[in-house]
Amino acid sequence: MIRALIGNDTWTAAGYRVHDLRLVHAADEARLVGHLGPDLLGPDWDPDTAVRRLRAQTDRPVGEALLDQRNLAGIGNLYKCEALFVERTNPWTQVGNVADLRRLVVTAQRLMRVNRDHPEQSTTGMSGRGREHWVYRRAGSACRRCRTPIRHELQGAAPYQRDTFWCPTCQPAR
Repeated sequence: MIRALIGNDTWTAAGYRVHDLRLVHAADEARLVGHLGPDLLGPDWDPDTAVRRLRAQTDRPVGEALLDQRNLAGIGNLYKCEALFVERTNPWTQVGNVADLRRLVVTAQRLMRVNRDHPEQSTTGMSGRGREHWVYRRAGSACRRCRTPIRHELQGAAPYQRDTFWCPTCQPAR
């Protein structure tokens, strides 16, 4: 059941599982979202701001830090897992130990941008059921790079735990 339907002459958004909805004037928008990090798909995307915010949490696992909307807004679990795989970074690596944090956030933004304008989400560049993702929701399947079985584990503290998928060979623990 649709809980909210909002739009304009160009776009319509349907909300199905809406927890809270508050309509505000554009001038008051910062009251609601001013604490969020830069939006990966926003017109003012700034990877340097995202990196600066992430670096403020050097001891935090990068998989958790990427999902914290105060650091960078909009990445989500799928793109967290896929960007970490592409950059060969283990999700439990501390932010301070990530070799190239800027490249990681730029990769996440690039993956999201190429999938922005269509409902199908493919991070591999391949279409077809079961071929779209490198690791996301592929636990037990062979890694597309090295054939090692993809692993799955919950990451984060309850109630913020999120499914995390990674290849232990391509994304080794440091």
